[in-house]
Order: sequence, then C-alpha cells, then structure tokens
Amino acid sequence: MATLRLASFTLRPAAAAASPSSGAAPRSASFARAARGLPSLRLAPPHRRGDLARPRAAADAAAESYASALSEVAAENGTLEKTLSDMEKLEKIFADEAVAEFFDNPTVPREEKTQLIDEIAKSSELQPHVVNFLNVVVDNFRAGIVPQIVTEFENVYNALSGTEVATVTSVVQLESKDLAQIAQHVQKMTGAQNVRLKTQLNPELIAGFTVQYGRDGSNFIDMSVRKQIEEIASEFELPSVAL
Repeated sequence: MATLRLASFTLRPAAAAASPSSGAAPRSASFARAARGLPSLRLAPPHRRGDLARPRAAADAAAESYASALSEVAAENGTLEKTLSDMEKLEKIFADEAVAEFFDNPTVPREEKTQLIDEIAKSSELQPHVVNFLNVVVDNFRAGIVPQIVTEFENVYNALSGTEVATVTSVVQLESKDLAQIAQHVQKMTGAQNVRLKTQLNPELIAGFTVQYGRDGSNFIDMSVRKQIEEIASEFELPSVAL
C-alpha cells in the first residue's frame, strides 16, 4: 500500500516570473468578508436512491466555492504560496476523520471547537486569514470537506502560478538530484512554468518509480520493475506473476 510522504520538491525555471506570493507587503484581508454567501449546512428530507449523487455534487461545489474565496484573499494579501503551505498542513490534520466529526458535531459547544482551532492555529503557525477560513468552515458545519477544499485550492494555485503537480511513487525515497531530473522532464513535456513533485512510497513496485501528472492524474509514466515483469510475462504468454 502506498504511503504519501509530506515533503514535496519544487522546480522553477531560472528566469521564472515573480512568485504568486511576491509583491508588496501583505494587506489586511478577511476571509469572513470574502466568504459571505458560501453554502452552509442545510437539513433536508432523506434522500431517495436516485438522489445519492446529489450530496457529493453539492460538496464538490461547496469546496470549490470555499477554495475560490480563500484564493481571492490570499491573492489580495500576496500570500498564495504561504496559504498553500497552510492548507497542506490542514489537509494532514483533517486526514483524521475524527477531527472533522468533532467540528461538525452540533452537540459540541462552540467554545470547545474554538479552543481546538486555537491549538491548531498555534501549533501549525497558520496565517490569520487561514484561521478565519477554518472558523467559517466550522461555523457552517463543513469541516468534513476540508480535504476537498485543499484539493480545489491547489488547483486554483496551480492555474494562477502555471504549476504542474506530479506524484512520484518509488520503493525508497529518491535523492534530490533524481527528483530534479524528473521535474525537468515533466516541465519539458508540459511546458509548465513551475513543477511541484509530491513523493510517496510503494514497495509493490519492487524497484524503479512511476510518475503521474496532468489534470486528475491522467498522464502516467511507469519505470518500475513490476511493470517490466508484467510486460515480459505478457510477451511470452506466461501466467500472472505473483509479486
């Protein structure tokens, strides 16, 4: 089973344009102001069988709205890159479903939720507008879609900064020089201004690595030994090899 690593590798061209986080000193901006009108929790009658896809679509739309509002504030403050880093921290925290369940539980007093938000903000060194974002999400009982909001925010950031994200999967952690070569190759194939690599480990590859990139990971490069064994078995019409 693949294990996602927290580190990422970023490649930028030597003559790259200014970073989306560069510019004048940050100005005060409120996520609560930008987030007015965002969807909140609404009680509805039980879903019929044909309605099962609707909550998912509504969650996707809500995540996109929150991400858009947050990106507007971050762009206004000149802190897009720092905000992306904060969102990645939240993604790791909310990977534990118990966190979202706590925040979305209407029986938990708001004071207790505020205390946990303060602890998260302090330990993760979150920016004020990201803390405001978290408070709005909690007030609207939307903590359960924080991972989706992070994904949507990454999409906005990538579009604004001309960044291509690729996931490199290997058996052992690759060295920086190897990651740099992979990033350069992805940059050459995509023409992206910047490349961000996310790394994860998967012992089932046996050796080598794979690279997945493009919108929704639609492009895939397989340089693993597992793939080579499967190709050899197929060529000689051998039975599947248990790896």
